[in-house]
Amino acid sequence: MPDSTIPIDQTGFSLDHHSYVPYYQQIVEHVRELVKAGQVKEGGTFWSENDVSRHLGISKMPVRQAFQKLRAEGLLVIEKGKRPLVGSGRVPWNFQELRGFSEEMRRRGLVPSARVLSSELLKAKGEVAQALRLEEGESVYCVRRLRLVNGEPMAVVTSHLPARIFPGIDKQDLENQSLYTVIENIYKRKLNWAEDNIGAVSAPDEVASILETAPGSPLLLIRETTYDGDRVAIEYSRSLLRGDRYTASVISVRNRTNSRSIAEPQSQRRGASEPRSEIFGRRA
Repeated sequence: MPDSTIPIDQTGFSLDHHSYVPYYQQIVEHVRELVKAGQVKEGGTFWSENDVSRHLGISKMPVRQAFQKLRAEGLLVIEKGKRPLVGSGRVPWNFQELRGFSEEMRRRGLVPSARVLSSELLKAKGEVAQALRLEEGESVYCVRRLRLVNGEPMAVVTSHLPARIFPGIDKQDLENQSLYTVIENIYKRKLNWAEDNIGAVSAPDEVASILETAPGSPLLLIRETTYDGDRVAIEYSRSLLRGDRYTASVISVRNRTNSRSIAEPQSQRRGASEPRSEIFGRRA
């Protein structure tokens, strides 16, 4: 039985066998209600798949589907060999590691996927030209993708890549392989570090529709410039992530010496004694 949680048979946890709603979705909705009502508390242990399937009198398959969806939403924290824990409802993102979206989700035991929304060759200008250190008018590929976790929409990512560094990247299959994999394995550019600027915006109607959330909902906005081992800016992206499913996790360390390596990136040289929004990164 979960810590400080009533027994499962006292929760009203049941299924409507006459409903057209799949069992796994009914389980997800019921767990959301338990969290909302405070019947299960963040940090407390949760019932196992066996507990739930036995209580409901069904196979473990729909229960496992429900647990995967709840994990993707951050409502359950699941580690191999341990009982599930009740989560906060948001997926923390650690910006201290430069990981791609697919790599990070697989590391958590989730299933990432992507859908290319658009791909076109444009002329760099303004913010994009500045971030990639290009002359105004230089060609860049603009690839816009929807990122999903366990089939649930999580983020809209718009990546800009210099055409002279990545000729023909618009012909690559960016739905079945990650952008980072293409950059490193096909174009042989070793990713080294990234600078992130984090903010919040309200979801425009079009983005809200894509992310299956309400217009005006809070989104996490991440502007990121990624550099290779030669300190060349090779990608500039704008990511819009659902604010109800993500939080930013950052570790700040106070600098105690003025001696710094000349090759040390600017964003690593900021002391933690002052607020900052530029953080070392990851992304899709």
